[in-house]
Order: sequence, then structure tokens, then C-alpha cells
Amino acid sequence: MSTEFNFSSGEPFATTPFDNAAQSTGHAARAARVGIGGPVGSGKTRLLERLIPRFAARGVDLAIITNDLVTREDADRVRRSGLIDPARVLAVETGACPHTAIREDPTLNLQAADELDARYAGLRLVLIESGGDNLASSFSLDLVDYWIFVIDVAAGDDIPRKRGLGVLSCDLLVINKFDLAPYVGVDLERMVGEAREVRSGRPVLLTNCATGAGVDAVADAIVENVLFDAL
Repeated sequence: MSTEFNFSSGEPFATTPFDNAAQSTGHAARAARVGIGGPVGSGKTRLLERLIPRFAARGVDLAIITNDLVTREDADRVRRSGLIDPARVLAVETGACPHTAIREDPTLNLQAADELDARYAGLRLVLIESGGDNLASSFSLDLVDYWIFVIDVAAGDDIPRKRGLGVLSCDLLVINKFDLAPYVGVDLERMVGEAREVRSGRPVLLTNCATGAGVDAVADAIVENVLFDAL
């Protein structure tokens, strides 16, 4: 049983009833919400899949929201993974530019997150994956408490120098696929240095989500900065 949210109609459509009374749970009662954004193919969904077992091992009660343009591709992938109860994964079909549903009008994502809060007592963390977008993508702070932007080495080492809003304003920048640097002619040390420079020293982490390398540090950042648990 799952609930889907469709941006084109502006209304949720559900296979289980949506509880309108639970939409305003209040900040103190709701789970923390962390956004994961970035360009198409940067590794957002794979990062989600790597984070799920790490939070499970820490005893963090978790749920997922994915965003796609006109499909439920990412949600279905996570549901099939066996990593999490499929009912804990909700899909938002944006039907428009992906950033609209996470920034200009995050209503559907807010509804989905509120439903998860109402459905699961003790829920501590909701990870919200945006649809693949460009370097200007960012999350509304009405939607999330903290957000991560994922770029990848294979897309070019000039990404940090382009100073996109996602790179500059995210709480944590993740440079994924670092293992590919020698194969795509990227000077990884320079790329990381420029990322830290344009971000004025704000956090930058390297990952290889194919193997899980570096993902523990991402989980640690969320635990420390969002859940405020001791590491």
C-alpha cells in the first residue's frame, strides 16, 4: 500500500486514505527532513540506498520521499531494493521542473512528509530526493531542515567553478564517483579544493556510492547536524 502525489492535478492520489488532519503536525512532533538534490545521474538514488542500512544500524526510524517528473521510477527502485519497508517510500510526480516541487511550491512534498509523520509514530528522519535538475536547484527551508547537493566527477571538474546555487548554498556538498577521476581526466585534488574555496570552507565530502566509500561520513554529518546524536 502506498500513497503517490501528483503535481499536475495539485492533489494527492492515494491507494490508502490521506489524513488531512495530520498535515500540520508541528515542528516539535515531526521527523527531521533532509533533502538530497543534484543533476541527473549524479548518484542521488544510490546515495539513498547506501544511507538506508547505515541509519537502520544506528536505530534511526527512517522514511523516504522521491521526486520524478512523470514516473515513480526512483520510488519503485527503492521499494524493490529490500532495504526498507516499501510502505515507507512515497513518490511525488512533479509534472514540471523538479525544483518547483522542492523550492517554489513544495506543497506536495510537505503533504507526503506530513503523511509519513502521521503514519509512523517515532519517525525520526525523512530523506527527500529531488528529481534530477541543474546546478541552480535548491531546497526551500520550509520543506527541509538540511540539504545535500550531489555532483559527480564524470560530469567535469569545472562544476564547482560554475558556482551554481546548489553547489554554493547546500549544507553539504557531495562529490560522487571520485574513483572515476583518472579515467575522465579530472584533477580530483583541484576539484575538491575549488569546491571548498567557492563554498568558503563549508563541508565537502567525497563518495563512491557504487562501493559505499565515503557514505559513512555523509551519515555522520546528518546524525551530527540534524539528529544531534553523539557519533
